[in-house]
Amino acid sequence: MSKFQSLIDAYGVSHQNKTNKLIHWICVPAIFLSIVGLISVIPFPWNISLFGSLNLNWAFVALILVLIYYISLSISISIGMSLFAFACIFLCQHINAMEYPVWIYIGIFSVSWVFQFIGHHIEGKKPSFLQDIQFLLIGPAWLMHFIFKKLNVPY
Repeated sequence: MSKFQSLIDAYGVSHQNKTNKLIHWICVPAIFLSIVGLISVIPFPWNISLFGSLNLNWAFVALILVLIYYISLSISISIGMSLFAFACIFLCQHINAMEYPVWIYIGIFSVSWVFQFIGHHIEGKKPSFLQDIQFLLIGPAWLMHFIFKKLNVPY
């Protein structure tokens, strides 16, 4: 069994309840987005254009490190997570153009975590990251692995 599969299996132990799973399908991507957004608003020292009006920022730097971690677990999952990360960067660019983007991200983050804890209360099990901090990164990959299974893409 691969390291990735063992992490997915371990994460899945505390995510069996249908309601908790549904909450995770909504809140895990929202939390990921909010963290990318919060990091993206930290002032970046250089103005480097990447794609049209999209500039290099700290979120890109952080996501490169996160994607290196995903590559170490699974190449195919890392590709899926790269696509999701790019979608988050793109969405954050639009949110950052709004008034008070930091408060939008803090709101998304806070509400999502409240629901995550409600989901785990319903499940009757503690969140996995309380055992091992790397499960904060496994959560999004756990969702991606379900998408890959549905599409018959090996991971």
